[in-house]
Amino acid sequence: MQNVDFTLCEGEIHALMGENGAGKSTLIKVLTGVYGKDEGEIFLKGMEKAAVIHSPQDAQKLGISTVYQEITLCPNLSVAENMYIGRENKIYQNWKKINADADRMLKTLDIPAQAKQQLSTCSIAVQQMVAIARAVDMDCKVLILDEPTSSLDEHEVEKLFTLMRDLKKRGVGIIFVTHFLDQVYEVCDKITVLRDGKLVGEYEIKDLPRVKLVAKMLGKDFDDVADIKDEGACYKGEDADKVVLSAENLCSNQGIKPFDFYIKKGEVNGFTGLLGSGRSECVRAIFGADRVTSGTVSMNGKKVKISKPIHAMKNGIAYLPEDRKIDGIIGELSVRDNIILALQVLKGAFRPFSKAEANKFADEYVKLLEIKTASNDTPIKSLSGGNQQKVILARWLLANPEYLILDEPTRGIDVGTKVEIQKLVLKLASEGKSITFISSETDEMIRTCSRLVVMRDRKVVGELSGEDLTQNKIMSTIAGGGEE
Repeated sequence: MQNVDFTLCEGEIHALMGENGAGKSTLIKVLTGVYGKDEGEIFLKGMEKAAVIHSPQDAQKLGISTVYQEITLCPNLSVAENMYIGRENKIYQNWKKINADADRMLKTLDIPAQAKQQLSTCSIAVQQMVAIARAVDMDCKVLILDEPTSSLDEHEVEKLFTLMRDLKKRGVGIIFVTHFLDQVYEVCDKITVLRDGKLVGEYEIKDLPRVKLVAKMLGKDFDDVADIKDEGACYKGEDADKVVLSAENLCSNQGIKPFDFYIKKGEVNGFTGLLGSGRSECVRAIFGADRVTSGTVSMNGKKVKISKPIHAMKNGIAYLPEDRKIDGIIGELSVRDNIILALQVLKGAFRPFSKAEANKFADEYVKLLEIKTASNDTPIKSLSGGNQQKVILARWLLANPEYLILDEPTRGIDVGTKVEIQKLVLKLASEGKSITFISSETDEMIRTCSRLVVMRDRKVVGELSGEDLTQNKIMSTIAGGGEE
């Protein structure tokens, strides 16, 4: 990060935007004392001299607090204990007063939790709000929210935004880091854009339309984010109408109503619907990740039994899961070992690849997908979210599946990498791969898919293609589909 200027005003919600690797996290860590600065100064209101911040404790004493995407509280403790743990001024107070103070703060901020409640019983959204309440009670003047909405549904996001607006009225300055453009334009006053560790500029929200924001983040004056489908040639083989996979009356132990599904060779289709609609559960049933309770699956016209993921893999089906950290990557293993994992499973544990073979595979896909890594030996947990996602894609491409399921492949990654992945999906389809693409962003689904299966309340309520593939039609189908 070089020569970055950043100004946050009282009572302002300020978005910090940029691709992965742009310098957002570095700036936050410098402001909070996790990293030391080589040069430059940090000034806070009311201080004549530059602030000295050598640690997060120094930052907290100055009124700078951070709430991270990954909850850093203690789930086995109560809400009150999490709010006051490590606070010297609370050590000698009795628990009756501590709980009363916590309840008062929770009520003031309209947070639906109780002081004595164990934190683990709260939703992720409420846990984040408790972390914010802790910061506010410590006389927070600057609140940094680092990807706070990535694991929240729409209702929870709105609750968080209500709290943010309340804190804004109280004069708290909020730095909001997110990859969701719609959220930026809904709640923020200003945007600062970083690219390659340098400042691109600071803008009033009204002066920076979405297309211009994307262009500044990527360093390109382009408008092809909405037109990438036109760049990908459709699959034109003689077997273009061949049904690769079909499911009839498929149902799983996750409460999915029986559904029918098919996908043709070289087609990109998808499941869409609100969070919790059942879109992920449908593909998990197809892949055997959830227990199928009824229905049949056929590959290339022949019925196959898929009760485990290994059965799906052996039938040429690959699955990139919704949560890459829990179900996708193995953080301690190297980039190389994560890439060869699926192919090694198919080959068998007793027939391991030599290191030379493994490196050859890794080199090929690191180059093909432009994965940014220091080496093949780098632990995958050290990579950015976008590059971790590319490694999982590499894993499945190496296994050469006939049918590829991508569940939220662009969640939590920067706009530039999103476009790269979308273009790659269309390129693979043009070469004959069949792909099911799922995203919580409907505009991304429209750009990428030629046909959408619409879900609501864990059942299929419609199917859209051609001229019907619009935001309005999707929303109206979700709202009214399936009504008698």
